[in-house]
Amino acid sequence: MAYCTKCGAVVPDDAAFCGSCGAPQRPVAPGSLPPSGRGVTQPQMAENVAATLSYALGWLTELIFFLIDKRPFVRFHAAQSIVVFGILHILVIVTSPFFGLGYGLGFATFSLGSVFYRILNLITLALWIVLMIKAHQGKRFRLPIAADLAENILSGRTTNTL
Repeated sequence: MAYCTKCGAVVPDDAAFCGSCGAPQRPVAPGSLPPSGRGVTQPQMAENVAATLSYALGWLTELIFFLIDKRPFVRFHAAQSIVVFGILHILVIVTSPFFGLGYGLGFATFSLGSVFYRILNLITLALWIVLMIKAHQGKRFRLPIAADLAENILSGRTTNTL
């Protein structure tokens, strides 16, 4: 199975052009060495494993898989992870000063802000688990607003979907 060198879509091994983006594909002559010159190609990580790992360590793996992996399924999950957890992270940073949730305060503080913060943490944990399970199952699980924003990122569009 071959992938387009430009967009990452699956293309037949003998295809001259990508069916998705139309980019020309390099024909591989029988018996020729790969571009690395080593003669042995490295096995590629399964799509569902790569998509699951894009959620695993937050910003680090989201960005790595988004920038390096060209497969659409993996890039979608990495982009959706960036959008979902980026929004949740920004929400915590923006609302914490209003609710008095400084990093120096102790755990004994009880207020409406601490309740909101703990609910937000539970939502984040639940989303993290659900998204990793769905990605590992090979499903393109779409969160309502985040999936549209992720697809805009993937396609390079700058239209507002809200």
